[in-house]
Amino acid sequence: MEDLTDFLHRMPKVELHVLLESTMPGELLARFAARQGRSLPRPAERLYDCSAEDLSDFLAFLDGICSYVGTPEELTEAAEHAALAAGEENILYSELILNPTHWPQFTVPELIAAVTEGFDRGQAAGGADCRFTLSLSRTQTAEEAALVEAMTAYRTPRLAGLSIDGNEALAGRTGERFRPAFLAAKAAGFGCTVHAGESSGPEGVRDALDLLEADRLDHGVRAAEDPELVARLVRDQVPLNICLTSNLTLLYRRPEEHPLRQLLDAGAAVTLSRDDPTFLGGLTLTEELRRAAEFARMSRAALLRCQETAVDAAFCGPETKNFLRRALAEFQQS
Repeated sequence: MEDLTDFLHRMPKVELHVLLESTMPGELLARFAARQGRSLPRPAERLYDCSAEDLSDFLAFLDGICSYVGTPEELTEAAEHAALAAGEENILYSELILNPTHWPQFTVPELIAAVTEGFDRGQAAGGADCRFTLSLSRTQTAEEAALVEAMTAYRTPRLAGLSIDGNEALAGRTGERFRPAFLAAKAAGFGCTVHAGESSGPEGVRDALDLLEADRLDHGVRAAEDPELVARLVRDQVPLNICLTSNLTLLYRRPEEHPLRQLLDAGAAVTLSRDDPTFLGGLTLTEELRRAAEFARMSRAALLRCQETAVDAAFCGPETKNFLRRALAEFQQS
């Protein structure tokens, strides 16, 4: 039988939960920093050799690395790099998260235009078909309405939806505050995805569903603490974009506590993604899937089902979904 890693590398893949801010290699950022007359805090090859004690530390780290991207042209280059790197490991389609609060040097229209151009260039050069969601920060107040307005005014085919992230444990429950923004995004035809059930418990997942009317959840793993909530997720087949390695780094200090196997056994709709690949040692999606297979005793058929679930959950049109489904079907017949 074909080696599992080779099988996974060859398998057409779809990724729905990865931060664009966490796809920029140190060498790229060093070049950008030099143009500003700055230097990185450590050598480029060791830029990500650091630890974060909690989610707040990690988010502050993201702010720092994004500051080295000084021009829209450099952001375009970073987006192109992400698309090309994804294509190298046979990721056919990827949705990346971009939070404007990490990029105060750019306006929202500049962000949308630069990332769109980078993804266009990357796909034209053989990279993945990449889309992105713009993400609110849970610490924001009035800015959220302006973001949705800008998304609508400056939308491109690459801009797929609205997200929200940030430290729920620190911000508290914010569903009521952001409900108008999410309803406006839905009315404008955007997909809606919500970071929930990571730094928050089951109550964060319920708020994402009931108040923000999320189409899918980024993480969602702590829903496993509430059997009734798990039953609801299974009944409604709400996609959970789970990031095993990231969770085991920032959330579950004891690996046996991670509920991936529990959620799979319950029948939840699960996709698998990397979240923060550079921060996790240059993690590839192939390696993430291999780790999930070993950790949760997932068969190759189960790994393929996660890809099919990701296609169903993607914020793209029927033509793209049909292309991805055909690619997966042809792979299974090969």
